[in-house]
This record gives sequence, structure tokens and C-alpha cells, in this order.
Amino acid sequence: MTDHPSTYRAGQAHSGSVQWDDRASLHRTDDGDGVFDSAKGLRDGTFAEIIRHMMMLPEEDRAKYYIEKAGDREYHAAEVAALSQHPDFPAG
Repeated sequence: MTDHPSTYRAGQAHSGSVQWDDRASLHRTDDGDGVFDSAKGLRDGTFAEIIRHMMMLPEEDRAKYYIEKAGDREYHAAEVAALSQHPDFPAG
């Protein structure tokens, strides 16, 4: 998993492709964020692993969760579903 920031010396460090190996965690949408937000994660892994896990949930339950990716970026159900269909999404 990558732990480096997305910028380096004010320039982009990534090629613009999705960083599937970045750290990510699954959260409930009603977990309240806050100071202990990182401790409230239900599951940790790579971004791709957490997307796969979320896509295994029944479609009607996916809106109850979101993925928090390294750098505090949140991905909610519709965006996660779209990413799971991305041409570069790694096979499980």
C-alpha cells in the first residue's frame, strides 16, 4: 500500500490513474466523523479491497457506508459502484 502524499514539491506525484493500493477503510455514514474517526473504521485494506467488499453488500445497504481513502477523501455508494466498473480495476 502506498503511504506517500499525492503531491511532491507542489507537483503531482501520481500519473492521474486511480491508486488502487492506497490505504482505505470502510465507515458507516452515521459514524459522526470527529477526532476518533480513524478508530471507527469497520474494515481496513487497500482501496481496491474495500471497494470489492462494499460491492458484495446488498445494493440497498451500500448507501449506509462510505470508503475513506488515504488523504481523507470519501467515496460514497454511487462513486464506489462506478469505480468497481473502471477498466483498470484490479481483478480479485
